[in-house]
Amino acid sequence: MEHASARNVIKRTFELLKARWTILRSPAFYSIKVQNCIIMACCLLHNYIQQEMNDDLIESLLTDEGSGDEEFGEYLGTIDSYLIWNTWRDEIAKSMYNEWRDIP
Repeated sequence: MEHASARNVIKRTFELLKARWTILRSPAFYSIKVQNCIIMACCLLHNYIQQEMNDDLIESLLTDEGSGDEEFGEYLGTIDSYLIWNTWRDEIAKSMYNEWRDIP
């Protein structure tokens, strides 16, 4: 249930970012590092806009359409990070990188 709620939060977040920032609407031909920076910059700008503006037209438009979270119950705002999951994720990433690097 929490996984489904978290997935919906992430999906809604990217819908909101894509509605606001044109660069996120089409396939990116930038490096992964640059793509991460673009997404982070869009998130930071979005948060700044939310702080400074009382009425956000884009968010209100998406809210009016409904986010689909109703069927999953309570809204999940944050997800705690766990060391064991972070370690596992990092090990998978290192393994994938090492396999990629060793390919002739």
